[in-house]
Amino acid sequence: MNHSYQILLTIGALLLLGLLASTIARRTFLPRVTLLLLFGLAIGQEGFNFIPTEFIGYFSIIADTTLLMVGFLLGGKLSVESLQGLAKHVLWVSFSAALFTVIVVMSGLLLLGVSADIALILACIASATAPAAVIDVVKEMNSNSRFSRMLLSIVALDDVWALVFFAIGITVAHSLNGVQDASMLLHAIWEIGGAVVLGLAIGLPAAFLTGRIKQGQPILSEAIGVVFVCGGLAMWLEVSYLIAAITMGAVIVNMAKHHDYPFHAIEDIEAPFMVTFFILAGASLELHILMQVGLVGTAYIFLRTAGKYLGAKLGGTVSGLDAASNQWLGVALLPQAGVAIGMALVAPHIFVQHSQLLLTVVISTTIFFEIIGPIMTHIAISRVRKANVQ
Repeated sequence: MNHSYQILLTIGALLLLGLLASTIARRTFLPRVTLLLLFGLAIGQEGFNFIPTEFIGYFSIIADTTLLMVGFLLGGKLSVESLQGLAKHVLWVSFSAALFTVIVVMSGLLLLGVSADIALILACIASATAPAAVIDVVKEMNSNSRFSRMLLSIVALDDVWALVFFAIGITVAHSLNGVQDASMLLHAIWEIGGAVVLGLAIGLPAAFLTGRIKQGQPILSEAIGVVFVCGGLAMWLEVSYLIAAITMGAVIVNMAKHHDYPFHAIEDIEAPFMVTFFILAGASLELHILMQVGLVGTAYIFLRTAGKYLGAKLGGTVSGLDAASNQWLGVALLPQAGVAIGMALVAPHIFVQHSQLLLTVVISTTIFFEIIGPIMTHIAISRVRKANVQ
């Protein structure tokens, strides 16, 4: 039987559900991301199971496509003009928030009796954030404030630090177990360094060649073509496609002087992908895993929250950040999703004896941070906006 009608009905229903989520979000304190995840949970396998199994199978490609666009748009926020007066804050806060989270989470888990190798791996995973959720909250609130621009720039760098710490953490954890293996560190150098080189290699010619067919106006086929080629090559070369897309976006926004905004057409088609991505993410959540969080998972939630808050505050204080931004920046960095899950899927293959603990803690707490994190980001942006008005 032809199942095309199911796919078409599902896509249409999900997009309309996205409109409903946006409408509710405008009338409540809940951000659209959280509502989309909850809607997905309601109609997914843990709820009424309305989404066809065949469509769930497309989640991986939808997620990759969405995150590619998110990475490219985040890179587009890293222009010299937008970072003017912010670069020092962005570097200090992003590094401090990531590093302090590692220190706080590891210290707390060690005090609970968790072995040093697993405490270190979980601490490194805790440093990652969720760029897609943060950028969606900022766009939904139509915020172009100094705080929002700084937040997006920090998020763009946050997962880079997380990947670096994770690679170092894996290497140190191996040495704690008497294994001398630098392969993960070398792999991280390739994954990050290769992604930066790829982003430069595509971004530099794209900056000069795009926007020529329609003078000063990049067209949709150019935008999608370059972003997809970047993502495809990154996956083929096994480098981080998110970092490659961020790098490419940053290069184009700073080098392409013949058009105002690089591939602004991407923003016009990003919304449907974001809606589908978050609803399917919600539909994929398994609440029974959340029930298994236990003492270690509960501690991880509190420790990660404290680490992000205190680390961002320390970085903001050192860099001379204003009081309101310094107070709320760590709260805005709480969402966690894709990169953390990716790390959690890699670690059990290396530490097989601890695979169940690693997966249970990370996946269960990610469910929590996926739903609660965007709410905290929304509150943080609102509070800083209110403080700056007064």
